[in-house]
Amino acid sequence: MFTFGETMVALRGSGPLKLGGTMQVSVAGAESNVAIGLARLEHAVRWAGAVGDDEAGALVLRTLRAEGVEVSGAALDPGAPTGLLLFEPRLPEVTRVHYYRSGSAGSRLTADAVEGAFSAAPPRVLHLTGITPALSATARSAAARALRLARRHGSLVCLDVNFRARLWTAEEATAVLREWVPFVDVLIASDDELPLCLPEDPGAEAGARAEALLDLGVGEVVVKLGAAGARVFSRALRDGPLHRPATPVRAVDAVGAGDAFVAGYLSALLDGEGPAGRLERAVTTGAFAVASHGDWEGAPTRAELGMLGTPPGTVVR
Repeated sequence: MFTFGETMVALRGSGPLKLGGTMQVSVAGAESNVAIGLARLEHAVRWAGAVGDDEAGALVLRTLRAEGVEVSGAALDPGAPTGLLLFEPRLPEVTRVHYYRSGSAGSRLTADAVEGAFSAAPPRVLHLTGITPALSATARSAAARALRLARRHGSLVCLDVNFRARLWTAEEATAVLREWVPFVDVLIASDDELPLCLPEDPGAEAGARAEALLDLGVGEVVVKLGAAGARVFSRALRDGPLHRPATPVRAVDAVGAGDAFVAGYLSALLDGEGPAGRLERAVTTGAFAVASHGDWEGAPTRAELGMLGTPPGTVVR
């Protein structure tokens, strides 16, 4: 599998930033979160992006390598810094995120990395998010180039809409995502993100929107419903949409749950599982993320997937 985008250094505070205190240093990025999740599930994953030729960039690449993600397609940009984001917990279930990525190396991503990845070995699956095209015109062009290359080489395309209002407006996102829809095989979105992908809104109900996307050529539409689980729509489902409730866990940090869900879904797809198996693994990996602190740190290994079914208080020896 191949994915690309911006990965930043992440600083997590223990309270309001204006009061100071200590911060935990890690890395984060939607695409690399998915890559790490897949690598822990024993899939071969390549990530490409640009980081600054600085210590922060070295941390990004070192972390991804340590997690088993192949990063030979990553570029060092001596003219721009690695991006930064700060996590500020304000309430038990509310976290504010502050981005410092304008002019970053990751925002200056070009199509070179994409071209190199496909020329070296066309991937079985290309994973994109709606974050990368929002970063800059060059990053948008790189993503568009990847879509064309995926079609040429027969790669399956997965798009996680992942709309970020701080990066671009809904109107800007709509203009890009609606052009991308004909290239997409698996579209993953929350129910409120679906209208961004449609030329016309067929109604307020998520099912009608998903059906409209299938009519436009999307193979599968996976709708994330948060605590209510997820639903998959596909013409291959004879009995209609398939729903899977969320796996109940004690939630400690919702950040990264969506990326973990995508990693689980793609993992089962790569393993040849049908829609039911894909949803099952997706809600499982999502639950691991919610039950752990960090964007990707709680992602399970393949051997750990069954742990959520163990009784509370179990000690695994």
